[in-house]
Amino acid sequence: MKKVSLLLAAGCIALAIPAYAQSVGEKTGINSVTGTSPSTADFVKEAAVSDMFEIEAGKLAQQKGSPEARAFAMHMIEDHTKTSDAIKAMVKSGDVKADVPTALDSSHQSKLDKLKGLTGNDFNKNYDSVQVDAHKDAVSLFERYSKGGDNAKLKNFAGKTLPTIQDHLKMAQNLKP
Repeated sequence: MKKVSLLLAAGCIALAIPAYAQSVGEKTGINSVTGTSPSTADFVKEAAVSDMFEIEAGKLAQQKGSPEARAFAMHMIEDHTKTSDAIKAMVKSGDVKADVPTALDSSHQSKLDKLKGLTGNDFNKNYDSVQVDAHKDAVSLFERYSKGGDNAKLKNFAGKTLPTIQDHLKMAQNLKP
C-alpha cells in the first residue's frame, strides 16, 4: 500500500512540475533559455506588459528623444496599441481565458522611471538599449507561443504578429543615439 501511495504521489509531482515550470519560467526567464512555450496566462501577461511599456516609453521618446527616436516611438505606439487592443478583445470575447494586467510590473516600471530621469544623449542611449532588449524578449515570447501555445486563436495571433516584432527589433538595433 505504501508503494502505491508513494508511486501515486511521485506521479502527481511529475505531472505538476511542467505546469509549474511554465509559470515560474516566464517570471525568471527559464522558459526563454529552454525554449519552453509560456502558458496562455503568462503569454497574455507578458505581452500586455510589454505593450504598455512600449507605449509609455514611446510617449517619453516623443517628448525627449532625438528625431530618429521620435519616429521609432511613434511607430511603436501605433503597433503596440494595435496588439494590445487585439489581446484585450480576445480576452473580452472569451476566446482567451486570462487576465490582462492594467499596470506595469516592477521591472518595467523601473526601466520607465529611469528613462523619465534622463535627457539628451543619455536618454537616447538608454531608450535605444531598452528597446533592443525589450524586442529581443518579445521575439522570444511570441516565437515560443506561436510554436507551442495551447490556445489556437492566440497561437495564430502570436505567429501573425511575430514578423512585426522581428521588424521592430531590427529597427531598434539600427537606432543611433
